[in-house]
Amino acid sequence: MPTLGLFETHPTTGKLPKQPRGITAQLQAQGLATVEGLRTRTAVLAFAQAVMRVEAHRDSDSDGLTTIQDIGRRSLQPGFGGLGNGELLPHTERSSEPCPPRLMLLVCQRPAARGGEVLLSDGQAVHDYLADHFPAALEAFALPNTAFYGDGGGHPSQVFTQHPGRRAAIRLRQDSLAAFSPLVSGYLPQLREAIGAVQQRLMLEAGQGYLIDNSRWLHARTAFGGDRICLRALGSPRFPMLPGFPRTALRPEAAAPTADGSAAP
Repeated sequence: MPTLGLFETHPTTGKLPKQPRGITAQLQAQGLATVEGLRTRTAVLAFAQAVMRVEAHRDSDSDGLTTIQDIGRRSLQPGFGGLGNGELLPHTERSSEPCPPRLMLLVCQRPAARGGEVLLSDGQAVHDYLADHFPAALEAFALPNTAFYGDGGGHPSQVFTQHPGRRAAIRLRQDSLAAFSPLVSGYLPQLREAIGAVQQRLMLEAGQGYLIDNSRWLHARTAFGGDRICLRALGSPRFPMLPGFPRTALRPEAAAPTADGSAAP
């Protein structure tokens, strides 16, 4: 049975794709909206084009959509893990680009025979968890240029980027193309704990999917078996969106833990 929690808490209003107003409000407020009934490539593309300016990239097909399916041993190459059938760790899309796409749409066309659950973590909730439990880790992950994503042509960044108006954005990858400064590498277990603590699971059925703010939500996938096929679109929104998400202040009364999680003296 599919897990419908996100479909209940982040529903789409209006008929798709001609009335994306409900989706606009959902994304502006919570950074995520669910979709259903998009059972064909034509329907997925029409909806994507209604809410975003679709951006082509290395893995996309001629219409700008990317067919996400197991491509065999080629998926073992660095940066191609999403096109295999293995586990995908929580990440944001195109993190090695100077300006990653703001929106990501993923729609299931054929579910896996087994496995293939989607794992979603709200970056705002991750930020809040770190602020409550590991404030020193949160401060470290906001230090500029403490992460490098990509190969030699990648991009230096940080896990959390602060924006004016007490807002923040998250950028992350955890594969072989991610490198972290010693200033933050000791805090990675705390980051993974925070991501796992707020993670939500769902099993997509044919025609179901989600649209996320790529500067706010982390997404992942469990390993799967069978001929699972999803379609993905990346792009910039056709409506205004403030950068990232509202940022939670660090609690000044909390004792800052050390990298191993114990309280500092």
